[in-house]
Amino acid sequence: MTGDHYFTAQPTSDAPAREVEFSVADRDYRLASAGGVFSASRLDPGTAVLLRKAELPAADTVGDLLDLGCGFGPISCVLADVAPASTIWAVDVNARARELTAANAARIGAADRVRVSAPDDVPEDLRFAQLWSNPPIRIGKDELHELLLRWLPRLAPDGVGWLVVARHLGGDSLQRWLTEQSWQVERYASQKGFRVLRVTR
Repeated sequence: MTGDHYFTAQPTSDAPAREVEFSVADRDYRLASAGGVFSASRLDPGTAVLLRKAELPAADTVGDLLDLGCGFGPISCVLADVAPASTIWAVDVNARARELTAANAARIGAADRVRVSAPDDVPEDLRFAQLWSNPPIRIGKDELHELLLRWLPRLAPDGVGWLVVARHLGGDSLQRWLTEQSWQVERYASQKGFRVLRVTR
């Protein structure tokens, strides 16, 4: 048995190599994955709903985009593909996840535009045009709120955040809480028990 979670900073569990295949916006992806990271064996259903239902960046989108809790990098790779003029910041506490995201960015030819980083290594003055996240609900409500209160304020004044949360894991209560924190929150889509939330100032 191991105490590793996908939010463990330095996983010590075995890391058998895996390949994860999926399609988004008529593009096919085959990314490397491994044990000890979030949804290691498949594209997480919530992430799939987010990428299918949220409004992907336009091809001419510029600026910095944040993939918060990047895992092995599916969101980062999709954003890098659909918005080739932007810079993607792939942030995760899990060192193994960061290594995989960097490898997958190179695999799709976007290594120069995907900046893989631990949370504390992101420049403090950086502001993001967009934030994308399938947030780590299982870290606990207080820790989740702390995470969002740290990163959502780093959206640019006209920036937009896209979050996906399972309804049975508190998607509706999270929407209410964000509204109480003075964010504008729209339930942009619902599918397969997941809420896609569009968050703006």
